[in-house]
Amino acid sequence: MAEQKATPLLKDELDIVIPTIRNLDFLEMWRPFFEPYHLIIVQDGDPSKVIKVPEGFDYELYNRNDINRILGPKASCISFKDSACRCFGYMVSKKKYIYTIDDDCFVAKDPTGKDINALEQHIKNLLSPSTPHFFNTLYDPYREGADFVRGYPFSMREGSSTAVSHGLWLNIPDYDAPTQLVKPRERNTRYVDAVLTIPKGTLFPMCGMNLGFNRDLIGPAMYFGLMGDGQPIGRYDDMWAGWCTKVICDHLNLGIKTGLPYIWHSKASNPFVNLKKEYKGIYWQEDIIPFFQAVKLPKECTTVQQCYLELAKEVKAKLSEIDPYFTKLADAMVTWIEAWDELNPTGPGASSAAPAAAK
Repeated sequence: MAEQKATPLLKDELDIVIPTIRNLDFLEMWRPFFEPYHLIIVQDGDPSKVIKVPEGFDYELYNRNDINRILGPKASCISFKDSACRCFGYMVSKKKYIYTIDDDCFVAKDPTGKDINALEQHIKNLLSPSTPHFFNTLYDPYREGADFVRGYPFSMREGSSTAVSHGLWLNIPDYDAPTQLVKPRERNTRYVDAVLTIPKGTLFPMCGMNLGFNRDLIGPAMYFGLMGDGQPIGRYDDMWAGWCTKVICDHLNLGIKTGLPYIWHSKASNPFVNLKKEYKGIYWQEDIIPFFQAVKLPKECTTVQQCYLELAKEVKAKLSEIDPYFTKLADAMVTWIEAWDELNPTGPGASSAAPAAAK
């Protein structure tokens, strides 16, 4: 009798979102892990360019023309010529979970030489609780072979729902341009077999190249901002989303995990190009981070949308004095929520039909 394959975890409840400007040959390496799932591909740049997707994948592909058609004037909130355009995929998805990956990321191997199924590990992270309120020194107590250590309050062992699973990378580290310039040959070879919850009240630099999240719990906060073409800043899209998301998760008693899984980041971007994109962010972040550390959301904000609109108001009031860009960003944050609610009228995980896309 032929051996039956196990049904992939969350096969009908998860979309994989990929921003790209090129043919998606990298999917061949991911085929054993990604083929059962639905892909949402967001094509950046020239919409007349034909993007080739390997045979056998179930996908929908959106380009700039599709974004303009579906969102109309609200398309202004979606970045152009920047991987931040991926958040359009989050908006049009109708699934409960999202995994997003960059097209220069490949399957990594664990220390035994076995291929790492990054998607499966993200799902495990998202389906188990987090511990944002009290740190467990054995890291994730819900992992097989682990538990809560002595002294961990029993009343807190149920944990909080996990909204975000933040994965890491081997090979090319996720460095800013100045660090790239002084360490051009540095590679991350250190595999740390650990998952931990980021404590409440602590911010972190979120990287969008290997990221999973519960769209129903936190989707409207996963806005990657106004970056790229026509904007004074780039490469801060995922970090902006991470800071907003963390503040909202802390307010709504949700958790964020970081650590496993690893992917293999294959291509270092040009540090001089990166410096041009980042340089304003490098000094703006010295004000942005204290802003997020200090911001307090009112208890009346009980939904992600309410929290996000409140954050937009605070951004306009407090950060616009740094640069007029933040007034534009705050307005785009509001537009993003309006567009999200239009496409998801009955909530983040509504199961109504998605807008038509090219395939």
